[in-house]
Amino acid sequence: MAETSDNATKRTGVRAGLPKGVKNAASAHLAKKAAPANGIQKTKTTTKGIKAGRPPLAKKQPAQVSKQVTHTKIRQFHQSQKELAKAEAKGDEVKAEELRKRLEDLGGLQAYQEASILGQSVDRGGDSSIVLMEWLKPDAAVMKDQEPKMRLLEVGALSTKNACSKSGLFQIERIDLFSQADGIIQQDFMERPLPTHDHEQFDIISLSLVLNFVPDAEGRGEMLRRTTQFLDRRAPREMPDTLQKTYPALFLVLPAACISNSRYMDEERLTLIMASLGYVQLQRKLSAKLVYYLWQLRDPAVPEEQNFTKSQVNPGGGRNNFSVVLKG
Repeated sequence: MAETSDNATKRTGVRAGLPKGVKNAASAHLAKKAAPANGIQKTKTTTKGIKAGRPPLAKKQPAQVSKQVTHTKIRQFHQSQKELAKAEAKGDEVKAEELRKRLEDLGGLQAYQEASILGQSVDRGGDSSIVLMEWLKPDAAVMKDQEPKMRLLEVGALSTKNACSKSGLFQIERIDLFSQADGIIQQDFMERPLPTHDHEQFDIISLSLVLNFVPDAEGRGEMLRRTTQFLDRRAPREMPDTLQKTYPALFLVLPAACISNSRYMDEERLTLIMASLGYVQLQRKLSAKLVYYLWQLRDPAVPEEQNFTKSQVNPGGGRNNFSVVLKG
């Protein structure tokens, strides 16, 4: 049976996107909460945000669970998500409601995020920012001398104690749809107001296991395009030469299968998509489950080359359907 993009994400043991209907319970809960501490207000967008794919809120579950329980819970969520997507596509509201109830019975968003946090814990080799800090190590001494500190936007943040947080090299703003810790703003990146001043832009953005959460291919393309609007192209002019070779930058992490085993995506296609946005690849690392990239926003965007539809590049069975659609 052909593997969906959710299957590709499932192997990583991290959060994944959920179809639009599941957010009802979470939205009702969040409507009662106060606005984010920094006063950021959400604006309407025509593109589906990551929120379209998150499980509903429920009672808090114990954080200390075994690796097997963690993987089982994530696997159950993914299976229910797949079934819900099919039910909604068919217009089967009875089945869809049954599946939403199943997701709540599994523990809801709280339990799912705790499983994700455990799945990404350092003792399980899950902190992807370790790779980023390894890549930036040659520039660390110069970065420490930067005043003000270089600005990092971490999208989909789960923790304030990962490697980039501990490095002391950045002034970090962390956002996630449903904040699980102090220091993480509750916000959808796709609804974040576009910058109007330099201080609202960043030197580097982290999209670690975030792009694959977006529920549709067009939304993934728009997310990549949106990163270019939040990166400060002018700041590097005031940086030492060594830093100008890296920044502004995007740290992108995906499940490896999204690139290596997709009908609609491969390394060449991703590189072409990124190049059309002005990105140049600086670093790449492939592990058993993940693929890591560091891209520099160096060139002007080329809208006339942004004609990436959902077309097959790797035909055949046994592949997933992960794709990115980008149009100028």
